[in-house]
Amino acid sequence: MSSTFSRAMLALAFVAAVLAVPSRHARAQATDSTKAKVDSSKSKVDSAKTAAPSAAADTNPVRTFGGFIDTYYAWDANQPHNFDRAYTTQPARHAEFNVNLVYIETKWSGPRYRGRLALQWGTSVQANYAGEPKIGGVSGPNVSQFIQEATVGYQLSPSVWLDGGIFFSHLGYEGWISRDNLSYSRSLVADFSPYYEAGVKLTWTATPKLTATFAILNGWQDISVYNTPPAGGIRLDYTPTSKVTLTYDNFIGNAAPDSVPMRLRIYHDVVAQYNPNDKWQFAAVGSYGTQGRSSLTGGTASWWGMTSFAKYHATSTLAFVGRFEHYEDPSQVIVVTGLPASFDATGGSLGVDVNFRAPVLWRTEVRGFHSSNAVWPLHEAGTLGRNDVFFVTSLALTF
Repeated sequence: MSSTFSRAMLALAFVAAVLAVPSRHARAQATDSTKAKVDSSKSKVDSAKTAAPSAAADTNPVRTFGGFIDTYYAWDANQPHNFDRAYTTQPARHAEFNVNLVYIETKWSGPRYRGRLALQWGTSVQANYAGEPKIGGVSGPNVSQFIQEATVGYQLSPSVWLDGGIFFSHLGYEGWISRDNLSYSRSLVADFSPYYEAGVKLTWTATPKLTATFAILNGWQDISVYNTPPAGGIRLDYTPTSKVTLTYDNFIGNAAPDSVPMRLRIYHDVVAQYNPNDKWQFAAVGSYGTQGRSSLTGGTASWWGMTSFAKYHATSTLAFVGRFEHYEDPSQVIVVTGLPASFDATGGSLGVDVNFRAPVLWRTEVRGFHSSNAVWPLHEAGTLGRNDVFFVTSLALTF
């Protein structure tokens, strides 16, 4: 067991012990201080839209604690020789029982302030934070991968919140926590865009139907930096009716270190959600990005992706979900294959969700991809194929 892992486990045990002591001020469960990627649908409508508490309740700070455990088993038909599944964060391993994500959290809310601290571990954490920059002696993923969120927020006015720290990304539709997404595994457009950010963000509830978020960030899913200028982005969530939510978000920042000319990255997401009744949920996502000085000829490179979902809740405990998706990155800006061939894939999935009891969720999924190039690792080291199919089943507990 590595010393880093030991320290992380000791930190988790310490926080759990502290949080197990009930606060004498605790009176109610706090509203989530984070802006997770849209409800079961990565809803980024910030918690600032929550109704303001009464004056009497506002004088009493609230502290809550909880956690989440997501265990899984996955089987990849290609049987990759090193058991790592390529081009994904979830499920990250083939032919083994493992923990996708476990976290413990504490949340605070009080007179015009809020915060959340969550510590995490799992194979999805190892996979997702592997690219965290490491420049200098006190940067990189050795510690930062264990911090899911560490945020402090202050209410500047009844409709405006300022939050700073490490927090969930303002981009996209699917979020970091599998429980909150329509499908168990995350789509390519989600896996190839940020899940977390470090910086500050201003959330403004302009009207009951429109929420705007403005963020200044270290970079594209970076806690440690590798260049000087900060990045930024916005998010707009518009809910014209109780059944429809429309979202636009973007990111603008330099993707190159200070030692070379700027490579300006500009990225956009458009999301549409439609929930006609309590049985059906539909969602569609389109993403498009460009980056200067990054094509094979030194010009502007581009990549794009899309995904769509349909979920049917047959009963209060049983649901079925289907997905169709496509992604391509011809200049290998985001998805670096390490091959002459670039990454493109068209895929789909079918899933079944069983909610035994409120805190226990069993999710099973079959998912497949087809690529025009041979980019998927096969069982024999050094061999590649154009197709990939896998099966995954997960048992998760929220507490």
